Amino acid sequence: MAGPLEGVRILDVTSVGYGPYACQILGDYGAEVIKVESGEGDITRGIYPFRNEGMGHFYLMANRNKRNIVLDLKTQQGREVFLKLVAETDVVVCSIRPAAMDRLGLGYDDCRAVNPQIIYVALVGFGQSGPYAKRPAYDDVIQGVSGMAAMQGGREGPPAFVNASVCDKICSQVAAHSTLAALFSRQQNGRGQLVEVPMFEAMVGFNLVEHHSGQTFEPPLGPAGYERSMVEYRRPYATLDGYVCALPYNTKQWRAFFSFMNREDMLDDPRVVDPKTRSEKIGELYELVAHLVKDWKIVDLLAALEAADIPHGRATGLDDLSADEHMQAVGFFQTFDHPSEGPIKLTSPPMKFSETPPDIRRLPARLGEHSVEILREAGYSEAQISEILAAGVSVDGSSS
Repeated sequence: MAGPLEGVRILDVTSVGYGPYACQILGDYGAEVIKVESGEGDITRGIYPFRNEGMGHFYLMANRNKRNIVLDLKTQQGREVFLKLVAETDVVVCSIRPAAMDRLGLGYDDCRAVNPQIIYVALVGFGQSGPYAKRPAYDDVIQGVSGMAAMQGGREGPPAFVNASVCDKICSQVAAHSTLAALFSRQQNGRGQLVEVPMFEAMVGFNLVEHHSGQTFEPPLGPAGYERSMVEYRRPYATLDGYVCALPYNTKQWRAFFSFMNREDMLDDPRVVDPKTRSEKIGELYELVAHLVKDWKIVDLLAALEAADIPHGRATGLDDLSADEHMQAVGFFQTFDHPSEGPIKLTSPPMKFSETPPDIRRLPARLGEHSVEILREAGYSEAQISEILAAGVSVDGSSS
């Protein structure tokens, strides 16, 4: 069965994490995605480990369900090809700075001139109406300026980065659902539009859902920062043989936890039974949890938490995820025989649709793998394609 976005065509003019992951999500949903790269290729192609140069692990994990064409957009011929593709496209997703695309003659107004119904999704670091508009943005920078790094230090510690390209991936999710909203709007009114998705604003809004805290009110009732998330002992708890995540959350769960820990003195403690006091003293409770579980074995502690109906889980190492019994049961990891890379293991689309299921239809493409077939589909003759390739405007990677 086809995915829910079957029939939607998207030009992916993005690189690294913010953008490629968004377009991969849309491709998982069934959209036809054409990734446009320069001759140098997406920088993630060169990030080790890889079996073959140009097919790095990061690239492989963010670029499935796409065809690939190389275009030198700095050439007149490359721009002409791009606009010809735009004329038959529903969405352009672009992470090149808007001013640079405008200089190339490939900005929103240029694309709208050849396709009035185009949806042009501009992925930017900062909103283009503010003083930071021209600043470059990378994940670490956005973690810093958005408060994400400060959050990791809690109330007292220094800022620290999350050990992931978290902003690239969160903002890609925002970009994906913004694209879906624009497609739905066009279905209702027939009009395309420019959609701007700034990382800075998206991450500040994301971070402050719970962390705006006392600053939510005027005048403020206290500092920003959700207390439960900021305290020192909110972390996986050390046991005799590993780490466990345990989260007593409501009164019933806290009382159950202290019951099987034989701490009857805590059952009617205001920190346990009064939600306001609990929220204010949550750090003290988490410190108690850390102290009480340290002499347990993981298997015994997980069994006790399960019996008490307290949210819990083992702190799983990254290398162990594919062996997780739940992941195996749902078939989340899939191994494919890639034509140039051999066996590769990819994660599956996590969402389920009963009628239009997402699927992995195309494996990550080599640089320029589909250049010639896309040019043919756009109406170029064999002679014209040969001229484009000879001029270095595109690359034929179909047999490399």
